[in-house]
Amino acid sequence: MERKIYNPIQKDQVIFLKTAAETGGACTLVEVELADGGGVGLHYHKTFSEQFECLDGEVQVQLGRELRVLRPGEKAIAGEGINHLFRNRSGKPCRFRVELRPASRGFEESLQIGYGLAGDGQCKPNGFPKDRRVLAWLFDISESNLPGWMSLFEFILRKQAKKARQQGLDKKMRERYVKF
Repeated sequence: MERKIYNPIQKDQVIFLKTAAETGGACTLVEVELADGGGVGLHYHKTFSEQFECLDGEVQVQLGRELRVLRPGEKAIAGEGINHLFRNRSGKPCRFRVELRPASRGFEESLQIGYGLAGDGQCKPNGFPKDRRVLAWLFDISESNLPGWMSLFEFILRKQAKKARQQGLDKKMRERYVKF
C-alpha cells in the first residue's frame, strides 16, 4: 500500500510512518519533505500535541512567540493549545518528522484528501481547495483552530463543515482520496 502522498502545488510530500489504527490511537507519525517557501500558517490544536524533529536541512518552527530554526537532530514540541507554525525559508528542501500525541485520524485523512485534491487540480494556487465547503470540512477534521482575532472565522468554517457533511461531501472525499 502506498503511504507516500505528494502535493504538486506546494511541491512537498508526506510519508505516513505510523497511523492511528496502527498505534491504537497513541500517535500519528509522518515524515515531511518540505519545499523551500512551504509551510503551514499559525494555528493550534486542542486535542493533541505535535513534536517536530528535523532530519535534513532546516525547518522553522514557531511556538507561541518564539521562532526556532531546527537543524538535524533538533526537536520542538507544540503542546495542546499552543499557537504554532512550521515553514521552510532555507533556500532548499528540508525533511522532518511530525508526531501527534494522541493520534488524529482526522489529521491523517485531511492530508490525504488535501493532497489528492491538489493532484486532481481541485485546489487554488495557494493550495486551498476550490470548494469552500470542502476547505471548511478539512479544517474541521484536522482539528485545527485559529488564534486570536482570526478565531472569529471559525464559526463560519464550522457551519460550512456541517453543511458539507449534510450534503455528503465528507463521504465523497473519503471514498475518493482516503487510501489507508
